[in-house]
Amino acid sequence: MSRMNGSALRGLRVIELGQLIAGPFAGRMMADFGADVVKVEAPASARGEGGDPLRKWRKLYPDDPSGTSLWWSVQARNKRSVCIDLRQAEGQELVRRLAAGADIVIENFRPGALEKWGLDYQALSAGNPGLVLVRLSGYGQDGPYRDRPGFGAIAESMGGMRYVTGFPDRPPVRLNLSIGDSLAALHAVIGALMAIHQRRESGRGQVVDVALYESVFNMMESTLPEFDRYGIVRERTGTNLTGIVPSNTYPTADGQHIVIGGNGDSIFRRLMQAIGRTDLADDPTLANNAGRAGRADEIDAAISAWTSQRPLEEALEAMAAAEVPSGRIYSAADWEGDPQFQARGMIERVPLADGSTLAMLAVVPRLSDTPGGIRWAGPALGEHTDEVLGELGLDAAEIEVLRSKGVI
Repeated sequence: MSRMNGSALRGLRVIELGQLIAGPFAGRMMADFGADVVKVEAPASARGEGGDPLRKWRKLYPDDPSGTSLWWSVQARNKRSVCIDLRQAEGQELVRRLAAGADIVIENFRPGALEKWGLDYQALSAGNPGLVLVRLSGYGQDGPYRDRPGFGAIAESMGGMRYVTGFPDRPPVRLNLSIGDSLAALHAVIGALMAIHQRRESGRGQVVDVALYESVFNMMESTLPEFDRYGIVRERTGTNLTGIVPSNTYPTADGQHIVIGGNGDSIFRRLMQAIGRTDLADDPTLANNAGRAGRADEIDAAISAWTSQRPLEEALEAMAAAEVPSGRIYSAADWEGDPQFQARGMIERVPLADGSTLAMLAVVPRLSDTPGGIRWAGPALGEHTDEVLGELGLDAAEIEVLRSKGVI
């Protein structure tokens, strides 16, 4: 694992408020590149076990003695966990003190929650005008929907992604992932680092307002201008890509599938020659994508006729020889043994508290001079509370008083 000595965000202090997916994923990205991310979690109390609910989400092995989800080990890696009750005045004061020494605060509560707790931007930045506050929510901090609860699934629907996903004769489907939350997290990281860059000129921070539905909407390519100019609503098309031909998934003789992207003009010629369809390769009406789009069914049928007569490995080898982009469809069972994943170090085994190790996706993107790395897996609830509060100047006696009150 990397020693993190030259990590790109080393020296950046981040306070992470909130829970579950979008905000914590943004915090994880920063922690991966060396930022000191202090995750604030609710302490255990009469209201419940405390901590981020993600600690218990998708816990696939109920007999796991740690009782902690595998997802938590990844999502909270490289962070320090501090227990603070944001509903108590003393807890709110602790957060204001933490923010006074931070560069970035990330929160993903519903709009108005920080204001209710006296933790709005004005309060958090009172002694720290350079603070950047990243706010993630379903619909953003204003507008008629601001107070509605919003999850990634709703954002994927409102942003348009669900509408174009699936087959035309079936209802829209979702990815079996929280893609709306993850896209929002990436936008949050981008916005935060842009604000930090701008701070170098102005000396002042600002609020980064990330709406989940807008993060999805930002991925919708040309669907809006297509509707605006021509009244075209992009529909679900199954495995192909509307108007880009050929780019599809094709069956193989051994019951598997191969994905082929032959939509470049010269690539299309090589593809047709490789499958023995020189008539299509030499057809001038298919020399560009506009011509091919009008004959998509014919082209896909020709490719399917060829792939369905060959096992997957043979088809892949033929495509590689012809320099046509192609690939198998991987599941989680395929990653660890793949030579490309191995060569790039994309899977790391990280020690857990029980002495075992857990396979995790490595840090991306790859930076040549200031790479990130995994220092530790997700911490125990409140593991760093005393350490972080000590950095604020609290002594052991003061910390114990706060603990006795249920503030931490």
